[in-house]
Amino acid sequence: MSGLQNVFESIDGLRDEVIKLERELTSRVALGPENGGTGEHEKAAFIKGLLMELNPDVIEEIKAPDERAQDGYRPNLIASWGSSRTEPTVWVLSHSDIVPPGDMGLWENDPYQVKVDGDRVIGRGVEDNQHGFVSPYLALKAVLESGRKLKMPVGLAVVADEETGSDYGLSYLLKLHGDLFKEQDLIIVPDGGNEEGTMIEVAEKSMLWIKFTVTGKQCHASTPDKGKNSLFGAAKLIVALEKLKEKFNIADELFKPPLSTFEPTKMEANVPNINTIPGRNVFYVDCRVLTKYAVDEILDAAKEIAAGIGTELGLQIDVEPVYRQDATRPTSSDAPVVKALAGAIMRVTGKEAKPMGIGGGTVAAFFRRAGLNAAVWCTVSDTAHQPNEYCLISNILTDAKIFACLYLHEY
Repeated sequence: MSGLQNVFESIDGLRDEVIKLERELTSRVALGPENGGTGEHEKAAFIKGLLMELNPDVIEEIKAPDERAQDGYRPNLIASWGSSRTEPTVWVLSHSDIVPPGDMGLWENDPYQVKVDGDRVIGRGVEDNQHGFVSPYLALKAVLESGRKLKMPVGLAVVADEETGSDYGLSYLLKLHGDLFKEQDLIIVPDGGNEEGTMIEVAEKSMLWIKFTVTGKQCHASTPDKGKNSLFGAAKLIVALEKLKEKFNIADELFKPPLSTFEPTKMEANVPNINTIPGRNVFYVDCRVLTKYAVDEILDAAKEIAAGIGTELGLQIDVEPVYRQDATRPTSSDAPVVKALAGAIMRVTGKEAKPMGIGGGTVAAFFRRAGLNAAVWCTVSDTAHQPNEYCLISNILTDAKIFACLYLHEY
């Protein structure tokens, strides 16, 4: 235990290093073209420099062609240590891109300049997904600097485009470089979890985003009989879509929440003035569907409900899926990666981890679709995409210890 304890003590002394890394990463804005940026190049270059300092056996920048981005590509990084060995590799995959800050008025500080408040590091991207890089990176650095040999090969991957679909990130890697990852590898995606660090995500619901376009007839608000109010139709349809919750109501306790969810979210602008009845309204519903149901069942039911409202009010209602990701097979609760993570969590924190399913989507789904077991895990405050996003320095250091146990096969 003394050797491992030395590594733990080294990690405990890395508070200032965590702050420094988070500050440097946050200041290098990594927004994809869909989010108004040019890509992840500056951030990826900084990370590549960090990885090279640890003398990997292999380091490669894999460029996914994207004519909208800087220099016509999106950068993906792969680095590995002990890659010539035959044991399963511990792969940790994080992503470099972030989402925009949103309403700047809700931020207490510049989102791209880290603020430290006690145990909190605040800034856009500090949790999602810089936490997911800093913890495994510092764990590897601490192990290598301790002089201890890695008991298992280690690979760190930092991909682009996670926030907008992964076509230029992990999806691209698996299509063109799928041989990087082997069936026996322990693949961890530190991009989700809970505050206790006890949730090992092994399954995800299907995702379906539906666009509803309600078309009526625009007219003056003082003569409503001359038109057909699309806003009224949209409102009535939103209420009617509650039937989806009644129809698809089977629960699965593996997931949190245990039910399928169907939530109206975005509403596009209609008329700019108050005294006009709108003739067109567009809104969206976000559906997270348990694996017990087929996505097409949900879509058919939504179309049926919309058709009924359209007939009742004399409106045309078009229903269009704008994004779907059908659920893949879950990672088995008995998979080696799940058992290894659970053992390392118990060793470091004394807590019993539990395999669970989530409603959100992560890139682990791409691994599972390729037949590879992957587990999503880290200790998070769950502030991703929020104003004043933050992570806890103590969580980053604790997670680093857990990754160190995995690298040294002590769990």
